Amino acid sequence: MPVDPTGADLKRYLAEDPGGPVVMLNLLKFTETGRPSYQKYADEIQPFLDKVGGRVVYVGDTSTALVAPDGFDWDAVLLVEYPSRQAFSAMVADPDYQGITELRTEALSEAVLQATTRWGS
Repeated sequence: MPVDPTGADLKRYLAEDPGGPVVMLNLLKFTETGRPSYQKYADEIQPFLDKVGGRVVYVGDTSTALVAPDGFDWDAVLLVEYPSRQAFSAMVADPDYQGITELRTEALSEAVLQATTRWGS
């Protein structure tokens, strides 16, 4: 399962932009030794979030699943809000940001990265 968006994914993401803020849902499954690498990525991403006006809304470990399909077994969830889809895209296009993405990539065996929009927007 891929853990990073492709260029085609990002083009579709921008083409389907309803406008306004976006909260990116991250479901994370770490490799056996990936948690420290992801923590380093989390520590290093903050200046990039600040630069585009993004903010971490929530980060935490998953716990007891009450209703979930078989195999639905994530380690952590992360919600990050950006003022726009363009802000997220600008961040991931930043060459300095791209220098830290290997930390995320090597940390994860599986991931979901999905844009969400607030109801009533």
